[in-house]
Amino acid sequence: MYFVLSPAKSLNETDAVPLNLGNYYSQPALIDDSAQLIKTLKAKDPMDLQELMSISDDLAQLNSERNQAWQMPHDSDNAKPAAYLFDGDVYTGLASYEMDKDTMLYLNEHLGILSGLYGVLKPLDLMQPYRLEMGTKLKNARGDNLYEFWGEKITDAINKQMADSDDKVLINLASNEYFKSVKKKALDAQIITPRFEDEKNGQYKVISFYAKKARGLMVKYAADNKLTKAEQLKQFDLAGYYYCEDASDDKTWTFRRDEVDS
Repeated sequence: MYFVLSPAKSLNETDAVPLNLGNYYSQPALIDDSAQLIKTLKAKDPMDLQELMSISDDLAQLNSERNQAWQMPHDSDNAKPAAYLFDGDVYTGLASYEMDKDTMLYLNEHLGILSGLYGVLKPLDLMQPYRLEMGTKLKNARGDNLYEFWGEKITDAINKQMADSDDKVLINLASNEYFKSVKKKALDAQIITPRFEDEKNGQYKVISFYAKKARGLMVKYAADNKLTKAEQLKQFDLAGYYYCEDASDDKTWTFRRDEVDS
């Protein structure tokens, strides 16, 4: 069983990694490809980035500086493990900073973080701050966008990571923008996409803020309990969610949370 998550725009560059995991840090598997993208990005000034990414002047300046500072190899002085650098709703749910060593090592083997710049990251892969969403129409040597740039490389990396798994199920917890980078037909695994619904005025629907946090919570649940089979995820019960068989099928598992009476 293997999980995939989207990255986050917001980054935690200040908090120290709480565990001594240096021996387990790694270079991203596709970092040579990342270097090609960075070469393209380094040629763009802040105004170019602002137009390309539809971001503010300040963000464009910040990310221009990040691009210029990006270098290989990544080490603990110039980079930070992905699970600790990404911030935002999903990563609030994941709560990496609260994990003990064994839980983080489980996470490192069972989670891939999809990335516009890095393709796919392991939680303990060292990465440097960046902003490059997968949907960005960045012209490059391989095509007009990042989907064309990555081709089947992300899928191949996931297949390699899952090669020795007894339970070849990929749990898709990524957004549509990012999961489009995975070539489903070339993936050597069954795909299950959890759906998180909250009750609102008697009806169940996906509420983005809660659903994002729930994605991280589900990975946390698997890591805390060292799950080995996808079926075990049906017992997921964090934050009041429960598996709803009537609203699920083989490809989409629905988890609901009832509205609490005030």
